[in-house]
Order: sequence, then structure tokens, then C-alpha cells
Amino acid sequence: MEVKGFEKKEKSTAEMTVLVSPEEFEAAVNKAYLKERGRIAVPGFRKGKAPRKMIENLYGTGVFYEEAIDALCPTALRFGADEQKIRVVGQAGVKDFSVGDDKSLTIEFVVALYPEIAIKGYKGIKAEKPAVHVVKKDVDAELERIRERNARIQAVEREAKEGDIVNIDFEGFTDGKAFDGGKGEKHDLTLGSKTFIPGFEEKLIGVKAGDSVDVDVTFPKDYAPELAGKDAIFKVKVNEVKEKLLPDLDDEFAKDVSEFDTLKEYTADVKKKLVEEREHAAGHEFEDNVMDKLVELVEGDIPDAMVDEQVEETIADYDRNLSSRGMSFQQYMSMMGMDVAGFKQTMRPSAERQLKAQLAFEKIAELEKIEITDERLEEEYAKMAEQYKIKVEDIKAAVDVERLKNELRYDAAHKLVMDSAVAESKAAKEPKEEAAEKPAKKTAPKAKKEAPADEKAEKPAKTAKKAAPKADAEKKPAKKTPSKAKKDEA
Repeated sequence: MEVKGFEKKEKSTAEMTVLVSPEEFEAAVNKAYLKERGRIAVPGFRKGKAPRKMIENLYGTGVFYEEAIDALCPTALRFGADEQKIRVVGQAGVKDFSVGDDKSLTIEFVVALYPEIAIKGYKGIKAEKPAVHVVKKDVDAELERIRERNARIQAVEREAKEGDIVNIDFEGFTDGKAFDGGKGEKHDLTLGSKTFIPGFEEKLIGVKAGDSVDVDVTFPKDYAPELAGKDAIFKVKVNEVKEKLLPDLDDEFAKDVSEFDTLKEYTADVKKKLVEEREHAAGHEFEDNVMDKLVELVEGDIPDAMVDEQVEETIADYDRNLSSRGMSFQQYMSMMGMDVAGFKQTMRPSAERQLKAQLAFEKIAELEKIEITDERLEEEYAKMAEQYKIKVEDIKAAVDVERLKNELRYDAAHKLVMDSAVAESKAAKEPKEEAAEKPAKKTAPKAKKEAPADEKAEKPAKTAKKAAPKADAEKKPAKKTPSKAKKDEA
């Protein structure tokens, strides 16, 4: 083989031409014949027994070229990448191919190159970090939430009021017909929780166990397309009305829900934990803001193929997570009123940001000459063995050492950036304690399309994933099917 041409193009792409010798091409064609002959019918011969020449005379000399070229492309691509000392990412495409009079094969590849980037000013990045304040009303609100979690539920014979739980059977109708997803049985609904569409819960105020009522509502305009803006009637049967009995906020309550003997001690602990939670959240927001500033410092183009690959990885992560909850990715897309193409488009900015952060860490590790010692590797092996409760030897056998070294180098680069970053407090004033709270203004409830539980945890992390970016020249190029209409005569 021989590289006959190589030209870099815009956005980290290149065109590369590889010449495959007549001998190499002939060997590939013969191998294709041996593989495919059993599928080709030739009059007078049993399948698999017809000579190659006979088949080529009958079907054309290029009958085995497609199979031969498909088999040669990965080898030719690896050869060209090694010769040009380039790192190919994503899936290469075949722009064109031709078979010469001497039966040599010329393949023209379009490849995405691992981007060459530059970065400056990554030490001492200034970014906002929220100030952390916890005041009495925050603690009171948290204590109230804990009381709610520890409430006792009991059935009542009276009319339902806001805050009560009604157990209901319901079915929804539009234009006199039941619609999909509008039916439920023995559903517990807390009145005032605003978990149902606007107007539904309010019309159940005053019902009693055993009542059957029709609830008229109008679906919000931003609801699912098939129901948006439509009038609907829900036929509701009230099975039970229940009330929450909140425990008194006293020393006995503190003893029941914690290891403390007094409410004063428990309240102090609640405040301490709130401070810790908010400091943790502020730290994450600061890190996200630093990463935003870091990716802005990256100079260089990210090839579309690399972004496409990152998007596909994100979708695969979604699919795996949804599958573990018994839902397919397509079902999730349908529920959210989105299509896959639109979802991929919304994921691209996040994927590009993630890739830029990874490339930044790789470049910083190079500039700072960060190397991973054998001692550091042994520490990581021991840590992983402890985490997965298996032997260190088994970890070593299962882990790709070069990939692990890259991850540790990126971790070190990430730490360097964060340790040198400078936090700038937001200009928010510390909340004042108020002797009496003003009544909250009532606002119309906003209807929102609910995502499935835990969706927030499934979204791509804003911080960079510290794994080595993939560079795979060995992936099979996108197939360009050779024409069987005598492309070999070109």
C-alpha cells in the first residue's frame, strides 16, 4: 500500500488517498470469491463449486469488488493513518474509489482528525461562587418538611379540604371519548400539591368518601400536542378522604426522628446540615462556572464526527438508564413530545462543551508534564479493589492501564485548574431574619410537562467527564457501495 495524497481541510478534517497494489487487491478479491461463491447460482454447477472465472464471466469482473473493498478499507485506513502519523476519530467515509487498468485499487477517504488545540490562562480562572446563607426561616421550612415526612395518615368522614389526601378512581374524556393515559385507579392525590393539571384539585375540595363527581378542566396549551388546549371531563369516584396528622415540634419529636434528646440540639444539627448541603451545591456551581470559563480558553476546531460520537454516547447512556426502569428510549421521546433527531440537536452544545473540557485537560497535562507513577497506579488499583470488593490482581487484569493513566492525568489536570481557580462571590445580600412573614402572593399555577422520576440525574453532567477521548482509526469506514455497473472498468 502507498499513501498517494493527503490534504487537511477545515474543522479538523482531511482527505487521504491510499493506493492498494494489484497483488493486495487480487488477494482480497479472491478471498471475497471464496466467501461468496456458495451464494451464487451458476447453471451446470452446484452452489459453491463454480470457478471464479466462470462467475465473473457471467456476472461481470467486478462481482466480488464490493466485498473485497469493504474488507480492505479498514486496513488501508490504518495504514494511511500510521504513515501520516494522524489520529482519526469517528467513522471515516469513502469519498470515491477506482480500479486501475493494472487492477490496483485507489481509495479516497474523508477523515476527521483528532483536534490540535491550544490553551492559555488556565491557572487562576476567576468564576462566581454563590454565597451560602442559612437563616431561621430556612431551618423552620426544613423542620416542617421533616414533620410532613413523619405525619400520620388517617381516614376521615368529613369533606375534603386543602392538604388532605383523596384516594380516587378517574377517567378522562375529550369530545366524549376516553383518551390514552387519562385513567387511574386507587390514586392518592394531595389537594394543593398541584401535581394534576390546573383546576383539577381545586374542584375536589368539599368531596366526601363515596362521592362521584365530574371535573371539567382545560388542558394547558403547552401540554402534549394531542391534548393541548382541549376541554376535558374527568369522571372521578372518591374512595377515601385522609388527613395528615403532623407531630408536635418538641423534644419528643427530636428523639423520634434523630439521635438528639432535645429540639434545640436537633434544630442546631438541621441548620448545620443545611449549611453543608448549600456549601456542597455552591462548590458544584463554582466548578461548573470554572469549566465554562475553561472551555472558552480552548482554541481549535472540534470535528463534527467527534461531536456526533459524543452525542451517540449520551443517547446510549440515556437508553441504558431508561431500560433499567423498564422504559425504552423511543417511549421516553414519545412521552416528552420529541423526536430523536431533535433530541440529538439539543445535545450537541453540551457534547461539544464536554469534549472541549476533555481536550483542555489533555493539553494541560501535556503542558504541565503530568505523569502517573507506578506508585500512583498501585494506589488506584487498591482503591478500585476496595470499591468493588475484589482482588487487586483481578482489577489489574480487567483494566486497560493506558486508559487508566489517561484518566488519572486528566484528574490531576482538573485538580490543578480547580485548586488555582479564584472564587468571586455573587453580589447577593445576606437574607434578613423577619419577625413576621408577609403573606405570600398567590400566583396562578404554571402547568409543566413532568419528566420521569430521576430524569434530572440522567442529564449529561455539566462538568467534564474525565475519560480519555476516543480516537479510533480502526473503525470500519462508512460504506460507499461500489456500483456493480462495471465500476471496475474505470
